[in-house]
Amino acid sequence: MELKESPLTATLLTSILAAVLGSLQIGYHTGNVNAPAKIIEEFFNQTWRARHNESMPDHSLTLLWSLSVSIKDFGALLGSLGVKHLADSYGRRNSILIVNCLSVAGACLMSASKTCRSFEVLILGRLLFGLFCGLVMSLNPLYIQEVSPTNLRGAFATLNQVSFASGILVGMVAGLETALGTEHHWAVMLSLSLVPALIQYLLLPFCPESPRYLLIDRGEEGEAEAALLRLRGCGDTAAAELQEMKEEAARTQGGVTIQQFFRRRRYKQPIIIVLVTNLGSQLSGFNAIINYSTRMFQAKFEEAKYLTLGVGFVNVTFTLVAFFLMERAGRRKLLLTGFICIAVCNLLTTITDSVLHLVPELRSLQVLLVFCLISAYELGPGPISWFIAAELFDQPGRPIAMAFTSMLNWGGKFVLALLFPPLLKLCGGYVHLLFMAVAASAFAFTLIRLPETKGRTFDDIAEEFRGAEGIPLSSKTGFNTFT
Repeated sequence: MELKESPLTATLLTSILAAVLGSLQIGYHTGNVNAPAKIIEEFFNQTWRARHNESMPDHSLTLLWSLSVSIKDFGALLGSLGVKHLADSYGRRNSILIVNCLSVAGACLMSASKTCRSFEVLILGRLLFGLFCGLVMSLNPLYIQEVSPTNLRGAFATLNQVSFASGILVGMVAGLETALGTEHHWAVMLSLSLVPALIQYLLLPFCPESPRYLLIDRGEEGEAEAALLRLRGCGDTAAAELQEMKEEAARTQGGVTIQQFFRRRRYKQPIIIVLVTNLGSQLSGFNAIINYSTRMFQAKFEEAKYLTLGVGFVNVTFTLVAFFLMERAGRRKLLLTGFICIAVCNLLTTITDSVLHLVPELRSLQVLLVFCLISAYELGPGPISWFIAAELFDQPGRPIAMAFTSMLNWGGKFVLALLFPPLLKLCGGYVHLLFMAVAASAFAFTLIRLPETKGRTFDDIAEEFRGAEGIPLSSKTGFNTFT
């Protein structure tokens, strides 16, 4: 069913911006711990010394700091398990508000750890915040996609990544010694995510619930129509979209259990697409740069921390580029462009690293390649991997698909953070060949299997899988074109 383009209304824009404040918080706590790491490690040591009258052994301190950093990703993995229950039981908007309390509690604990003189409190705060990460990075795209009109759906979903990248940059700046990354102010720095959390509590309750959730999941047609009227501002547009949702509801076969999700033939191809897209994004080298860029640059440049800020700036810039291109170029083109560019950047990085001892001047080229890889990631794989599942699945399967997406993304981050240092020690610069292979494989799969979802209604996309459960995607007209 063809829907005419919907105008941008103040209610719709407010709803989107209020939702993405959650990903801003996540980005902030991703970028703010790198620069002041040594200062917070010293706080750990001082706490240990006050308790035991001796310094903590170096290997124990390193292990404790690694735990403090990685516990967020582990918490996110656990949090992903709760997405379906929350989204189906309380709705998309209300679930975001509920899980926001985890962010508030986590930030308060992290900030209070210095006053309490307890590194355990900081670790617990990171764990709680991790639970928030796993939940909100699925709930946000779910809510955004379901309240957005078809013609703006991809662009608005990309705003979630824009907010995340902006949070990383703000966190990097706040963590500098010239800002709040000092012995006296690092606890204050860890509390600043309370600002967007509280703003979200002020704005989001006045935003509409997802009309699709109200109609298809709850059967509340009147409430769904009222929410659509607020979001679209035009009775004709709202009526047409409501009719499209009714048609989808008529084809919907009730709820889906996790077991049914992985057994239904109609979900088989979308599950594989989500698996390859997300693991291809997370294991292509981007997260190694985000986690270890300062250490990578320190070996070659004196002002490594400012080059790391450059990483954050490029990150934000190209998420904005993706925002403007998403509804023009489409998901498929941007994913293919991103994956092939990432593969080429990893190959060139390997080559330059292997000859760097012969031509030291190539170190500047390596920095350029790092920036190019980040640009390619944020152009397509970064933002699209978070929301493509919401477009490929029907209403009953969408919450589980988003939980699956969250587990893949956070699991990929966790695995890469864990394995990159030993792989770098074992393989040296050739570790980038592994990243190249992952990106090249994701490119090949995307080229063959991924349908273009730009400008298509949820029901239209679901029909491709529903109507031909046993037919490969490549046999369907339009699935492998760039139009």
